[in-house]
Amino acid sequence: MMRTKELKRDPGEKQIERVRRICLGLPETMEKLSHGEPTFFVRKKVFAMFSNNHHNDGHIAVTLPAAIGIQAMLIESNPEKFYRPPYVGVRGWIGVELDRVSDEELRLHIHEAWRLIAPEKLHALLPPTRKKSQK
Repeated sequence: MMRTKELKRDPGEKQIERVRRICLGLPETMEKLSHGEPTFFVRKKVFAMFSNNHHNDGHIAVTLPAAIGIQAMLIESNPEKFYRPPYVGVRGWIGVELDRVSDEELRLHIHEAWRLIAPEKLHALLPPTRKKSQK
């Protein structure tokens, strides 16, 4: 007989695997625990932090740096998908609700965050962004 605990899977498990797969595919990226959550670094600088209902805030998300003005634009355009995270939100970082974005959209946000943080000379190592063909 299975216990209830065995049947329940942590909802963040699937989401961290999505984030991890994308982040660790980027040049010179490493993962470490920081503040109890998986955090991704490029050359010792953070570019993505996983949030698995951190401090019971209800978010299963990734927080990422965003270019100036992007945070407000994203939150205003889709507050169900984006939010201003505590601590780093004042510096323009954006929270992305993982169950509300496709793998492709998530990849685009993570790649942009990496570009913002990684040293310029590493940018050439980034795989080109796949763009949908225009007809």
